[in-house]
Parts: sequence; C-alpha cells; structure tokens
Amino acid sequence: MEFLLNINIQFYIIAYLAGGIPFGVILAKKFADTNIMAYGSGSIGATNVLRVLSQSDPKLAKKLAIATVLLDAIKGILVLFIADFIFHLSDATLWMIALLSVIGHCYSPFLKLEGGKGVATAMGVMLYMLPLETLLAGAAWFIAGKLIKISSVSSLIGLFVLIASSFILHYEMPQIKTHAPILLIAFIIIYKHIPNIVRLFNAQEKPVV
Repeated sequence: MEFLLNINIQFYIIAYLAGGIPFGVILAKKFADTNIMAYGSGSIGATNVLRVLSQSDPKLAKKLAIATVLLDAIKGILVLFIADFIFHLSDATLWMIALLSVIGHCYSPFLKLEGGKGVATAMGVMLYMLPLETLLAGAAWFIAGKLIKISSVSSLIGLFVLIASSFILHYEMPQIKTHAPILLIAFIIIYKHIPNIVRLFNAQEKPVV
C-alpha cells in the first residue's frame, strides 16, 4: 500500500472521487424532491435536470440546471488548481487528473458507476488546461445550442471544435507532446452520447426548450 503515499496517486483518487460527486442528483433531490435518474434520459447532468424539473417548475429547473453546470465544471477545476498551484505537480499529472475527473463524473463511485455525459466537467478541466481552445468550443456549443436547440448535438459540435482547435493551436502539446488525454476525454464523451446519437438517427432526440 506504499503507492498510496505517492502524491500523484493521492490526487488521482481525489480527482476521481471529486469528479463523481453527482451535483445534479443532489440539487434536484434537495430543492425539488426529485430523483432525476428515474426520469428523462436518466443522466445526472444539467440537461436532464432542466428537462425533468421543467415539467413542474420551469424557473427552478433553469436555476438548478445552471448550478449543476457550474458545480460540475468547478469540481474538476478545483482539484487541478490545488495540484498545480499548491503542490506544483507536473503537466502529465495534471492531465491525468483532468481525465480522471471526467471519468469520475461519467462513472460515479457514489452511483454504482452510473453518471452523466461528462460535458460540463470536461469543459471545466479543459478550460484550466487549454483555455483558448475551450473558449472556442464554448462559443461553438452556445451558437449551436441557440440554432439547433438539441443539447447532444451542440455538445458534440463543441467537442469537435475543441479537438480541431487543439491540433491547430497546439499541434505539439507543451510538456506532454501528445493529444492523447484530449482524445481519451473525447472518446468517453462520445461513448456516453451513443444513446443520443442513436436517437438522432431515428429522429427521436428531443430539443431542450
């Protein structure tokens, strides 16, 4: 068990556990007495919070959805900030922390490895690691959301803009010299969106109003 004394390993565990905190579930239960995993897509993210709670209280649904997005993003940023500015861990370690934060959200240890799509948490960690690319992706996500009004489509568009811009702006990633962490995070998000993609092809994916 000596490996647990390694600061990198400790932060990997913290990142996974922090990423797994299901803020959407917690907020919906506390303020609306609703288990969002039992309705809608069953996801723990902001889109399902908005979709499920809008049926009973649209104003509360929007507030809780915004809070869910912010908290899901911050939980990844906070661990990275502590690891970077207080413990001065390497870029390679920071990227692993970012990846594990997203994995924690998508496969939460507190929900029997169920979870969300990982978009907000990925947005948070990417904003910390690649701010310019993330701002471009966020702009693409926002514009697509306004025009298309389908959350899964706008999220995937934002993801592809992030990947493309990372190769354009940082063809050779500083320090780690690889885009592997970004591609792994992208793979997880796309994998979690497979049901949405299937519904899109079947013209069954519902817009978020």
